[in-house]
Order: sequence, then C-alpha cells, then structure tokens
Amino acid sequence: MEFMDLHIQEEELLREIEEVFTQTLKTARYVGGGFVEDFEEEFALWVGVNCSVSVGSGTQALKYCLWALGIGEGDEVITTPLTFVATAEAIVSLGARPVFVDVNPETFQIDEGKIEESVTDKTKAILPVHLFGAPAEMGKIMDIAERYNLRVVEDAAQAHGALYRGRKVGSIGHCGAFSFYPTKNLSAMGEAGAVTTNSREIARRVRLIKNHGQDRPYHSLFPGENGRMDAIQAGILLKKLKYIDRWNLRRREIAEIYRREFSGLVQVQKVGEDSVSAYHLFVILHPGRDKLQRELASWDIPTRVYYPIPLHLQKAFSYLGYRKGDFPVAERISSSLLALPIGPWMKDEEVSRVVEGLKKAFKK
Repeated sequence: MEFMDLHIQEEELLREIEEVFTQTLKTARYVGGGFVEDFEEEFALWVGVNCSVSVGSGTQALKYCLWALGIGEGDEVITTPLTFVATAEAIVSLGARPVFVDVNPETFQIDEGKIEESVTDKTKAILPVHLFGAPAEMGKIMDIAERYNLRVVEDAAQAHGALYRGRKVGSIGHCGAFSFYPTKNLSAMGEAGAVTTNSREIARRVRLIKNHGQDRPYHSLFPGENGRMDAIQAGILLKKLKYIDRWNLRRREIAEIYRREFSGLVQVQKVGEDSVSAYHLFVILHPGRDKLQRELASWDIPTRVYYPIPLHLQKAFSYLGYRKGDFPVAERISSSLLALPIGPWMKDEEVSRVVEGLKKAFKK
C-alpha cells in the first residue's frame, strides 16, 4: 500500500491522457488554445462561478488573487499559521505582511472568533485556508470582511469539490485559488493552478498579470509575470474533471469508515455542520505521533506528517517577530498531527488494514 498511489489513476485514464498528447502534438498549440479555454469554462461551471483563469501553479493562483485585488507594499493580510508555506509566500511576494491568527482546536481552520482582534487600519484582506479539504467557516469570515471592507481570498488548494452551505469553495470569497499539483484531488501531471471568481474585472486583471501585463501581443500595461498553464496540463485536467465527483465520493466513503471506527479512540479533524469535506487528507491527532507513525510503518501502513513547524516559527518568517507560544493551538496540532491513507484508489481491504492497524497500535 502507498500513501498516495498516483499510478493507479493515471493507468485507468491512460487512453484519454494519450489523446491529449496526440492532439496537442497535431495542433502544436502548447500554450493556450482549445484545451486551456475549454478547461477554464468547464472548471468555472463545476465550481459555480462566472470566471476561471488557468495559471501555472497554486502558488501563482494565490499571488495573482491578491495582486488583482490591489494588495501590495505595507498592506496586511490575515491568515493561518497552520498551512503550507505558499499561503504566506504569496502575501510576502507582493510586499504585504502576513498576520497570523490561531486555529480552532477541533476544525484546525483559522479561528474566525479571533480574526477581528487582528484587524488594523493596514488590513486589506483575509486569506482562509480550507485545510485538508474541509471548508473554513466562510459565513462568519465573509461577515467580518463586509464589516471592515476587506477582501477575501479562499485558499482552496486542497479542497476541490468541498461544500459550504451547498456552495463549492472557491465561489464564496472575492476569489479562490486552486492547485492541481499531482497529489491533489484534481491533479495535473506537473504544476498547474487556477483562479476562480464571480468578478469579471478580477478575472481580467489575473489574465493580464499571468501574461506579462499584456492586453494584446507586445503591448504591456504593467510589468506582469509568465504564469500561463501548459495546454497539455489543461487537457489532462479537462479529462479528469469528469471523474472528480466520483473520486470525491470514494474519499468521503473511506472517511466515514475511519470516523466510525476511530470514534472515541483518537481525535480527528471536525468538519462543520454546514460543510462537506473533499477529504484531500484524513488527519488524526496523537501526542505520541512519531512513535505511532513508526509503529504503523512496521506493519506496512504508510502515513505522513504535515506542517510539523507552523509558519510563525519558520525561519523564513522570523522577521515578523512571532515567538513560540504565540499560537498554542496551531503549535499543539503541528506536533501531533498524522495523516492516514485516503484516496479513490484505495481498496476495501486496504481501508480495513489501516483501521485494524490503528486499533492494534492503541491496544499496545
């Protein structure tokens, strides 16, 4: 058993993926073209937004969302310290300052009850992360944003198909950022990302940013970047988009088994009553995390540790002045979080093996 077996999915879709390569070779449209245009249209429809703009990576999607909203030098963006480094990198890359807020001890999402106390006259945006595929508390976050006239960028890099009050994440804030890194629920065969929004003006700005600021060839309105998605990646994503709902359903089936079997045994990430997780990852908390991981590995049950050092304690952000103990909940979760195998490729017997292995470990 592998923690994430990417081979199975690609082998099942091999013929369709080969068609993408063949058609791209025939047309020689390697950047832009039909695959990119079709994917942007279909992904927007699937997320439930007016516009989807393809970009080169999830990190670029985050950066371009903030850039298009006018976030820049000296601005502050409120976000969580319990996430991948790209969330804060996108803020810093524009000259803005990440302002961290501790997380909810049950959902592991940014604690919406602590956001307001971090708002200053420099605050321009809130960047919630739908961590591990579960939606953040977007209703309350949007209320705070409206009250203080702030923009909201959803980091949906791990949450393709997650629902909050019946709406897909990435359609609730002013814009959303998706990653299609090979391990994601909807994955490319390389780097790729997308920005989603209901604002055609935001979409227009992102299209300019990702193409050197050009509104037409060799006419740059401002210095932008090269952030375009390759046609082959767009074609592969277009093929896979047909299957994502089925794959997510399987993830949820496995998660329900885990929740039922582990009830009262170990703490698992709580999903809000108004939410449906995409279960990019299924995570548990245990104070003896490292020992538990070694024990499960001895029985050939693969696990992974995510975000063992929260962002406020990373050397890269030491200049922000945060110290150990500033965000105790995030620090406790980082030291005890372990991800179990979950994915549409998992067989029933593999799921049972994980359940039995964890139960056996707790009996010792």
